[in-house]
Amino acid sequence: MMQAADYRGLYAIIPTPAIPGAEDMTVRNTVDTAETERLLNRLIDDGVDGLITLGTTGECATLSETDYRTFAGCVVETVAKRIPVIMGASALGSATVGERLSFLTDLGVEGTLLGLPMWQPASTRTAVGFFTEISRSFPDIAVMVYANKRAFRYEFPDEFWSAISESAPTVTAAKYSRPRDLTSLMKATKGRIHIMPNESTLTQFHEQSPATTTACWATAAGMGPRPAKALMKAVEDRDQSAIARIDAALKWANAPLKPYMGDPEIFALYNIQIEKARINAAGYCNCGPVRPPYSEIPDEIARAAAECGARWHTLCHSPTIDIP
Repeated sequence: MMQAADYRGLYAIIPTPAIPGAEDMTVRNTVDTAETERLLNRLIDDGVDGLITLGTTGECATLSETDYRTFAGCVVETVAKRIPVIMGASALGSATVGERLSFLTDLGVEGTLLGLPMWQPASTRTAVGFFTEISRSFPDIAVMVYANKRAFRYEFPDEFWSAISESAPTVTAAKYSRPRDLTSLMKATKGRIHIMPNESTLTQFHEQSPATTTACWATAAGMGPRPAKALMKAVEDRDQSAIARIDAALKWANAPLKPYMGDPEIFALYNIQIEKARINAAGYCNCGPVRPPYSEIPDEIARAAAECGARWHTLCHSPTIDIP
């Protein structure tokens, strides 16, 4: 089972490619398996070190169970253990989570991205109990906590992290993007849980704790992994000049979306739509339409997403990943 020290390099967060017409709630078998295979092989060929699937961008909450299993099976068969796969299993209740984790365990998946059950907010006692029970019931699959406060309506306080670091030994990582919390998190978990930032906060994490900042996740990798891969490599090499240069380029690429991604209320409303719009605009893969009911996106945000995708495409084809 993966431990905290095993998380290294760039973990690409990918969409679940959808066939044309998948925006219609009556359409079944919506997974574009051919595009899924093509995307996975391309990402591996382009040097990603791991994959995270079936989170928010992967539309875990809106996939049918048939589509969930179709996609998961396609990923495992295509990747064929070439790189680690962290696969989401979040659901409304523990019964579905358990069914999904049993399925993923049988597939031999290395780890799961797991949030709290989503129907009602959890107390800390409930949250700790949930991850403790997951660890006891599924001892062979590593757990990456999906620490999204807004999605799961839970603050993930220090006492939660301190408790699960003791009671849930399979919890070995957390998907996290708030640099201001890193010091207290490391203290609460005693270093047993790897705190993984995204590419946008990687530099800030590295500034605070170079020794433990060994990996990052990037939904942006669906637009092409090269810029995020380059930043991760600069961090690994402790190359401050390259870190500053590439970080500035990534900020330039993301600038059109900054007003929306920086506003928690707006981003919560259009998270999936923004990600799929910019990924499709970049041209690295075709993730298809958004599955219902989250298809609405204001024109100005759609235009900003398209511009972000175009800028990321430019960086992917820049010899030195510099702002043009």
